[in-house]
Amino acid sequence: MEYNLPSEIVKELNFGDDAKNALTSGVEKLAKAVKSTLGASGKCVIYEDGRGKPVITKDGVTVAQSVVLQDPVENIGATLIKEAAQKTVSEAGDGTTTATVLAEAILKNVYKGLAKSSTREIKQGIDSAVDKVIKYLDTITIQVDDNMLNNVATISCNNDKDLGSIIAEAYNKVGKDGVVLMESSGTDETFVDTVDGVQLGCKLTSPHFITNQDKQRCELEKPLVLICMSEIPNIRKIQSILEFVIQNNRSLLIIGKVSQQVKSALLMNKVKGNIKVNIIDPPGFGPTKKDTCEDVAILTGATLFNEELGDDLDAMTPDDLGEVERVVTDDKSTVITLGEMNENIEERIDSVVKLIAEEKDNGFIKRKLEDRLAILTGSVAIIKVGANSKVELKEKKDRVDDAIHATKAALKEGIVPGGGIALLNASQKISTDAVGEQVLLDAIQSPFKTIMHNAGLDPQTSVDEGMGVNVVTGDSVNMVEAGIIDPVLVTKTALINAASVVSTIISADCIISNIRIDEGS
Repeated sequence: MEYNLPSEIVKELNFGDDAKNALTSGVEKLAKAVKSTLGASGKCVIYEDGRGKPVITKDGVTVAQSVVLQDPVENIGATLIKEAAQKTVSEAGDGTTTATVLAEAILKNVYKGLAKSSTREIKQGIDSAVDKVIKYLDTITIQVDDNMLNNVATISCNNDKDLGSIIAEAYNKVGKDGVVLMESSGTDETFVDTVDGVQLGCKLTSPHFITNQDKQRCELEKPLVLICMSEIPNIRKIQSILEFVIQNNRSLLIIGKVSQQVKSALLMNKVKGNIKVNIIDPPGFGPTKKDTCEDVAILTGATLFNEELGDDLDAMTPDDLGEVERVVTDDKSTVITLGEMNENIEERIDSVVKLIAEEKDNGFIKRKLEDRLAILTGSVAIIKVGANSKVELKEKKDRVDDAIHATKAALKEGIVPGGGIALLNASQKISTDAVGEQVLLDAIQSPFKTIMHNAGLDPQTSVDEGMGVNVVTGDSVNMVEAGIIDPVLVTKTALINAASVVSTIISADCIISNIRIDEGS
């Protein structure tokens, strides 16, 4: 959330119960729209975009972002919950609807609990209960094997088995350390295309490099690649490179440190449309930085320049540039899609494998060597999503995007029983006398109850551990064996963010909002 300076706009002040009731009303309105999408029997939501066109989606964060309420205090409440949902999707890639449902339930229970305890004690109880629930989730976490991948992806696609199998196929092809991306196929078919590629832990160095505003990332098609470990001090050092790039109407990826003067000049020309460029920091850390840069240079076909080793930046020519198929940089990483693999790469891979085998003492160095191996051997799977209309394509891409991130999260940290059962079991297994802890334990039953409600079933909250209801068939099943599972990272992140935003809301006793003027009256 951005925190802006106070404005000169006339304000309206709300205190005490008036503020609390309006905030709660806004949270409830947002949650009612979002939670209708939760679970296998969740419904779609149709909303009007900024141009008045209808959009259909089952993606919780997309629904939440479309909600702007007329009442300013209600809108503040809704916006705070949206922040919890947005943070969840940025950290775990999915779980936005769960975070919204949990936040609403915790907030409702808090106001009931305030009759028995103070705000401070309830906040402390919520925090301690969150820790207990996370510890319980850790004890029931199951590591994902290849047979579970299909189930994780299918659940995240709202039980679309065809899409789930395509996403599982993508991860089976690239492996745990591979990268899965999504784009439109241009047809009505959805399929997986695998290309050689690499993911670097290098994020955007300026928001002005962003080319895709919707996804907040920089995308370069068939860029030339310049790699330099020494800082580029002025624009003259790379003038011949820039002239070549502009004359040939190419895009340029610079991997290296540049002075502020160079960065400002390139940003100005990029914004004016004179050049398509992106700058990222060199990959690697400490003693592995030089080797990692050499790895990337081999993969891209670029010449690595380093003035400490006697290289002269003035001698740089277009022949020293590498070339790749595509580069995508966001606020977390850079994914480089390669063309043909360099023949020297196998020798490089063998060298790194040998170094990993020899490294016995330093765990940090071993992890960095494994990161290098992932870069050298990694591949990229592109899920090309097709549909018969733009409306269907938007809805389908929302689901695929969620499923890609959820599957990655499951591979990273494992899975727990789905359908809200993991949190329901936690509420049954953890006992407490503290009001604040009981507030949270009662609230975490809400995802299970919402899923059952959306399916038109009676939410029986007394169930055996790991057992639940398949809402599609109505049968009582072992959730993991039935393939109804959730990534534990998603469940934890949704819980933490929901509890955090509610703790913030209940601390407020005064709300200052901009006065709205009804121009129609």
